[in-house]
Amino acid sequence: MNCDLLATCSALGYLEGDTYHKEAECLESVKDLIRYLRHEDDTRDVRQQLGAGQIVQNDLLPIIIQHGQDKALFDACIRLMVNLTQPAMLCFGKVPDDPVFRHHFLEVTAHLQACKEAFASEAVFGILSETLYTLLQLDWEQRQEEDNLLIERMLLLVRNVLHVPADPCEEKKVDDDASIHDRLLWAIHMSGFDDLIKFLASAQSEQQWSMHVLEIISLMFRDQTPEALVSAGQARSAEEKNRDGLELEALRQKEHAAKRSRTFQRGTRHSRFGGSYVVQGLKAIGDNDVIYHRNIHNFKNHTHDSGKAVRRVPKRYRQARECKDKRRSALNVRLFLQEFCVDFLENCYNRLMYLVKESLSREQTQQHDETYYLWALSFFMAFNRGNGFRADLVSETMSIRAFHYIERNITNYYEMLLTDRKEATSWSRRMHLALKAYQELLLTVNEMDRSQDESIRQSSSVIKSNIFYLMEYREIFVTLLRKYDETKQPHSYLVDLVESTHLFMRMLERFCKGRNNLMVQKKKVRRRKSQGKKKPPAPDTSPEALVESWKIVEEELKALGFQLSESLTEGIVPFDATSETPLEDQRTEAMVRVQDALLVRTGPEALGMLRAAREVWPEGDVFGSADVDPEEELELLKQILYANLPRTSPPEPVAEEYEEDAAELEEEEMESIQVSEKEFDFLDFIKRFAQPTIVRPYLLLLKTYSKNTPHTNHCIARMLHRLAVDLKMDAQLFQLSVFNLFNKILSDPAAAAYRELVTFAKFVLNRFFSLAAKNNKAYAELLFWKNVGAVREMTEGYSKEGEEKRPAWTEEEEEELRNLFEEHRDSEVPDVVETLLPLLSNSNRTRRQVVTQLVHMGLAASAKELKKQKKGTQIVLWTEEQEEELQMLHEEYKDSDDVLGDILKKLTAKRSRARVVDKLLSMGLVSDRRELYKKRSRGAPGKSSGKRMTEEDFLNELTQGFPDDPVDRDDEEEDESEESEEDEEQDRETSQNRGRKSQSLNSSVERRPDVGNMVNTLQQEGMSAPLLWLQNRLIKTAEDREEDGLSQPVPIVPLNEENEDAMDKKSFQKLLRKLGLRAPENEQETFWRIPAKISVSQLRSAAAALSPREEEPTGGEEQDGSRSPARESEKEDEMEKDKEQEKEKEKDKKGVSGEQRAEALKALLLKRKRKRQTSEQTDFTPAEDTESTPERSQENTSTKRSKRRVLDDDSDDDDDEDEKENDSTTAMDIETNGDADSDKEDISAPVKRRRKMVLSDDDEDDED
Repeated sequence: MNCDLLATCSALGYLEGDTYHKEAECLESVKDLIRYLRHEDDTRDVRQQLGAGQIVQNDLLPIIIQHGQDKALFDACIRLMVNLTQPAMLCFGKVPDDPVFRHHFLEVTAHLQACKEAFASEAVFGILSETLYTLLQLDWEQRQEEDNLLIERMLLLVRNVLHVPADPCEEKKVDDDASIHDRLLWAIHMSGFDDLIKFLASAQSEQQWSMHVLEIISLMFRDQTPEALVSAGQARSAEEKNRDGLELEALRQKEHAAKRSRTFQRGTRHSRFGGSYVVQGLKAIGDNDVIYHRNIHNFKNHTHDSGKAVRRVPKRYRQARECKDKRRSALNVRLFLQEFCVDFLENCYNRLMYLVKESLSREQTQQHDETYYLWALSFFMAFNRGNGFRADLVSETMSIRAFHYIERNITNYYEMLLTDRKEATSWSRRMHLALKAYQELLLTVNEMDRSQDESIRQSSSVIKSNIFYLMEYREIFVTLLRKYDETKQPHSYLVDLVESTHLFMRMLERFCKGRNNLMVQKKKVRRRKSQGKKKPPAPDTSPEALVESWKIVEEELKALGFQLSESLTEGIVPFDATSETPLEDQRTEAMVRVQDALLVRTGPEALGMLRAAREVWPEGDVFGSADVDPEEELELLKQILYANLPRTSPPEPVAEEYEEDAAELEEEEMESIQVSEKEFDFLDFIKRFAQPTIVRPYLLLLKTYSKNTPHTNHCIARMLHRLAVDLKMDAQLFQLSVFNLFNKILSDPAAAAYRELVTFAKFVLNRFFSLAAKNNKAYAELLFWKNVGAVREMTEGYSKEGEEKRPAWTEEEEEELRNLFEEHRDSEVPDVVETLLPLLSNSNRTRRQVVTQLVHMGLAASAKELKKQKKGTQIVLWTEEQEEELQMLHEEYKDSDDVLGDILKKLTAKRSRARVVDKLLSMGLVSDRRELYKKRSRGAPGKSSGKRMTEEDFLNELTQGFPDDPVDRDDEEEDESEESEEDEEQDRETSQNRGRKSQSLNSSVERRPDVGNMVNTLQQEGMSAPLLWLQNRLIKTAEDREEDGLSQPVPIVPLNEENEDAMDKKSFQKLLRKLGLRAPENEQETFWRIPAKISVSQLRSAAAALSPREEEPTGGEEQDGSRSPARESEKEDEMEKDKEQEKEKEKDKKGVSGEQRAEALKALLLKRKRKRQTSEQTDFTPAEDTESTPERSQENTSTKRSKRRVLDDDSDDDDDEDEKENDSTTAMDIETNGDADSDKEDISAPVKRRRKMVLSDDDEDDED
C-alpha cells in the first residue's frame, strides 16, 4: 500500500476485539481518503489498495455501527463507502479487452465481493434502518438538504452492495442453501429495511426516490423466479407431480433402451480380439473399401471425422451465451420474499410503476433505466397470475399504452442490436427483457378472459380488439421470428419468442371464431422512384385541339368577367431576379408559360401571367399596352395560343466531378403509408409464417427437443401443424436436415414421451414418400429450403421458365418487327429500339418485350447490343455543321467564367464534357484543358482570356514538357482523348482488350503524381522488392475478378520477412491508403485488404502507378511528370518568402551555355512562326498595358513546375525595362502549342527563376 494511504488508514483508528477505537483525526482521515479516490488513475489503484487493506470490513463498518451518533463522521463514512462499493463496470466503463486492465477489473470485483460478505450483518443494516427511519420522520419543512443527500447515499449504498455479483468459485452451493446474497436479504428483512423500502414506494411525499426503490427491489429478486416464490411453503400440486413423473418415466425408458441395446450388441461369448472387417461400398481415402478394426456393434457410430481435430468456430459465428441460471434460495428467504411481493402488489405496485413511467416519459432518468420498469412489469404480473389472479393489483400496467411502450422498445432494441455491434450482447438482453414483458401482458389478458367478473372480461375484450386491430401488434412476432439470429440472441430468447407466438396465435384464433367478419387495420407502404425531373405529357397542338382549347378558355374568362382572385395574382411571378438567364430570354419564357397555361385550358392562370408580364416588360407593348381592354386581352391570348413560339429544351444533366452534383441525379425513393381497413382472415395471417426464414428458428429449437419443456415442444408442433395441415404446405418441411431431425426423434428410446412430435414426423414422412412416387425430382428438392412458389411447383408440377410471362407475338407482328429492324438497324439513330416502338402496330409493347423478341428471333445476339444509350455519351462523329456550331459557341463564350458549361448548355447535339473537350483540343480552339476550367471570382487578376497569349500561358507551355519524338507526342494526345472517353463510360461497359487497359493504366499514372513520388521515395529506401510484390498482388487480384466476375475483399498476406517489415512501416502504409486499400478494422482482422468496391480497371491503374519512372532523377533534375496542384499550392507561400533570397542566388550562378541559349531561342522563334501561320487575327497588347503583365502573371505562375529542363542555370540579371519589354512581346506573340525540340532535360528550379532566365535569353537574342 502507498505510504500516504497507509498513514491515512492508520489515523482512522483500530479494532480491538469487538470494540473499535477511533483516533482524534478520524474524520479528517476519511475525508482524505475521499480526496485520494477522486484523483485515482485509470487502473483504480487507490480503490485496489483500500480493498486489499480491507478498509471497509475493518474500519468503516465498525465506525458506523459503534460511532453512528457522530453525524459528521457517519455522513463521511457513508460517502466513502458509496464510492468504494461502486460497480466495477462503472469504474472501467465496460469489461476491458486489454489483459492488464482486465486483471485490474477482476481485482476490483474480488474486493467488492469481500465487502458484500461483510455487509451481510444485521448490525450494519440495523444502523442504516434506524438512521433512515429517523430521517423519514422529519417533515419537509424540517428536512435539510444534507438530510436528503444522506437518504440518497444510503439508498445508493444498499443498491451497490446488492449489485455485487456472486463469486461462482466460492459459492458452490446447491439449491435451498443460503448464499451470501440470501444472507444479505435476510439481514435486510431482520433489520426492517424492507419495510422502509415499501414505505418509500407507497408514500406520497417520497416519490423522488421511486427509481432508487425500483432498482433495489429488482436487485433483491435477482436470482428468483415468480413461480418459485408462488410455490414456496406449499405442497406440490398434481400438475407438478404429473410433470415430474413424465420426466422420470422418460429417463427410465432411455436407460432401459440403452441397457437392452448393450445386451444385443454383446455376444454370449466374450471375444478377446476385436477383429477386422471390410466395409463394402464405403470408400477409404484411396479407391479401396474401408477396413474397420473395432467391434462390429460399434460400427453404427463410425465416422470419417473420428480422430480429427475439432474445427474452431469463429467468435462471430458462435451461439450467444445464456445468462446465468436461476437458483432456488433458502426456504426462509423465499417465504420472506413471497410476503414482500404480496404486500408490494397490494400497496405499492400501481403507484410506483406510474411514477417510474412518468419519469421515463419525461426523460428524468438515466440511460437504460427502462429495463428496471420492464423487469418489474413481467415479474410482479407473473407473480400475480400465480398467486390468485387479481386484475386490480396490476391495473396500472394493463393497458394499450403498456403494449405500445413495450413494442416501441422492442423495435428500438433490435435497431440498436444491428447498429451497435460491440454492445450487441447487452442490447440482446434488453430485447429479451422487453419480450418477456410483452409475453406477460398477453398472459395477463388471457387470464382476464377466464375471470368470473364480467367487467374484467369486457376489459380484456377491449384490449384484444385493439391489439388485434392494429397492424404493429399483429406483425411483431412475424418480424421477430424472421430476424432471429442465434449468434446474437440466446436460446432462452427463442423459447420465449416461440411460446409468445403460440399464445398470440391461440388468442387470435379464439377471438376470430366468435365473429363473422373482423375488420383490422392495414398499412401499405408505397414507394415511387423519381429520376430527376420527369417530362410532363406534351399537350395536343393539333388545329382541332387548339380550337377546342380556345373555346373553353374564352368561355371561362367571360364567365369570370376577366376578374382574378388575389391569391392567383400574388402567386404568379414572371421574372426571376436571381436567375442567370438574360431578360430577353425570360420574357420569351414568360410568353411560353402563358401559352402552356392556355394549352392545358387554365384561362385564369394564363391571363394572370399575361398581366404580370405586362407590368415587368411594359416597353414595346409585347404583352399589350397599359390601358388595354379585356377584349383586346382576349385577342392577345388567342394570338399567343396559335403562335409558334421558340421553346428551349432543358439541358441534359452534365456529369460533374463532384459528389454533390452526382447526388442530385441519383434516384430518390419516396415512401407514403396508406392506412385502410380490410376483413381479417386467419388463414391468410398464418400464411405470413410460411417462410423459410420463420420455419428455421422453429426447427432450430426442435433440435433440443429432449431438453425442452413439454409446453415448448407443443408450441413447435402446433405451429408446424398449422403450416403442414391447415395451409397444406407440408412440402415446405421436405428438407434433408428436417428429415434427419425426424429420424432422431423416431429412433429415440424415449419416443413415447414425445408422442405429438412422433405423430407429426410420421405424417410429414408419409406425405413425402407419396409425393416422391409422383415427382422424380422430390429427392433433389430435399437439398433446398422452399418458399411458397417452390412448394406449389413441387406439388402441382413444374412450369417452363417464362412460358406464362412471354408475350404472344403473331406471325404478322414478327414479320413487321423484322422489317422495321432491318430498315433502321444501319441508320445513325442512337437507339434503334426507341425508334421502333412508335412504329409498331401494337402500341402496348414495352421496350423489354421488343428487346426480348429481337433476341428470340435471332436479330440481335444479346440484349446488351440493344442497351439503352445515355444521352450525350455515345455520339462520336462530328458533322461539319456541328463543328462550325462548336467554333461559333467557343468564340462567343471564350471570355466567360465557365466556358465549357456555357457551350454545353447551348450545344444542339448533347455530348459529354470529355468529348467536347477533346473536340476543342483537336480543332485547335484551345491548347490546354485548363483553359476550360471554371474561373473563380477570387482568382488572381493576372488571368486573361482572349486570343493573345499571356506570359502565364507561355510559361505554362514551357512547363508542360515534350517528348523527344513528335510522333510519340501525337500518340499520347490520342491516348488521352480515348482515356477521357473511357472515364466517362467506365460505369456502363467493361473493356476486354489490352489496349484500353493500358490506356486506363496510363491515365491513372497521370492522375496520381503523388503516388509516383511516394514510390520513388520507397525505392530509394530499398523497398523495390515489396513494391514489386504489391504490384503482382494487385494484378493477380484484377485478373481473378475479371475471370470470376465476383468482387470480394482480398487480404494481402506477406509471406517473407522483407514484405512483412515493409507492411509495418508507416510510409508503406501511407502508400497503401493512397491506393485505396483498407487497413484492419478490428481485432478480428490482421492483414490489409483490397476492398471489393475497387474495380478491375482501378486495380490495374494502381498496379501501373507502382511501376518505376522511365527517367530517374539525378542531381538537380526532377522526374518526368507533373506535380500535384495541391502540393504546389502548399509551397506557394514558402516560395514567395524565399523570393528575395532566390534573386541573390541568381546573381551568383554561372551563365547559361551557348547551346542552351540557342535551344530556348529556337523555341521562341518557332512559336512565333507557327502563330503567324495558324492565326490571321492577332491582338497586340499596348506597351503601357504590358508593363504590368509580368507582375500579374508572377503570382499565378509561382506554384508551377516544368516537366523538362529548359535551362540548366540562370543568367545574369538584366534591367527591369528590358525584361518587361521582352515579356510583353512574348505575351503578344506566342501560342500554347510547343515543339518537341524546345526542351530536352528536366529542371527543378522554381518557375519564377525559369521565367527570368527565358526572358533574359530573349533579351540577349534581341541584342544580338
